[in-house]
Amino acid sequence: MTVIDHPLRARPKRRPLRDPFLLLPLLVLLAVAVMAISAPWLFPGDPLDMVAMPYLWPLDDPAFPLGTDSLGRDLTAGLFHGARATLLVGISSAALCLGFGTLIGAAAGYLGGRTDLILMRVTEIFQTMPTMLLVIVLLAISDPSLTLIVVAIGLASWPMVARLARAEFITLRHRDFVLAARALGYGPFRIVFIEILPNALPTLIVATSVLIANGILIESAVSFLNLGDANTVTWGSLIGAGRTQIRTEWYLSAIPGIAIILTVLAVNFLGDRLTRILNPRLRA
Repeated sequence: MTVIDHPLRARPKRRPLRDPFLLLPLLVLLAVAVMAISAPWLFPGDPLDMVAMPYLWPLDDPAFPLGTDSLGRDLTAGLFHGARATLLVGISSAALCLGFGTLIGAAAGYLGGRTDLILMRVTEIFQTMPTMLLVIVLLAISDPSLTLIVVAIGLASWPMVARLARAEFITLRHRDFVLAARALGYGPFRIVFIEILPNALPTLIVATSVLIANGILIESAVSFLNLGDANTVTWGSLIGAGRTQIRTEWYLSAIPGIAIILTVLAVNFLGDRLTRILNPRLRA
């Protein structure tokens, strides 16, 4: 007897961790996190110290598996310590964008009217400025540091989150659970942060992955242009330091460049899979 598969019949659920496009990015990000955490113990000295002969190629000396640069600095130590700074900038700038952008978008989407008009015009002013140019200007008027880089990236990138949050709040503010909360006498603060915001978080969490990748790329770009913190090693500064020897000692720029590519791809793939997991329509 032939069994016909009914469209409403329950189908076995896919386990997210069996998805290679979710598992592999998690493994890459876990490896980068381990590098960042273990850097002070594996390489306790200053990664900017000259410790060996210059221009040692990878595997030439077991003590320096990734070689050394033009000043005899250990590239392995720089890569591990650079992971700390790069992740710090990416995550911190994303958190700043998420917090500030969500507040602006929530106020605009929930209050509406003149408040929405004013906040969105301010958001559009920031959107008309090229992100990279705004970051360079902010860094050029002061002494560059990781804190200033985080603030500059946050100020340049928050409009995307504000627009997403506004769209979510406009969609959710007329839902039944919000109307019920108003009928019970809840104040705007509780309705916004307890009732609406948790339902908007899936979209904002997915957007955070884009912000982290964007922060890593912008920090690498400004460090490549020698606008970063000169006292801190980042992957972008490693690429910038090796660009003058790109024809002969190409590994100086290639190794940190590959690290940036893998990390950004992992963050983007993770964000794509989180979209499918957290979005009920795509999950169905």
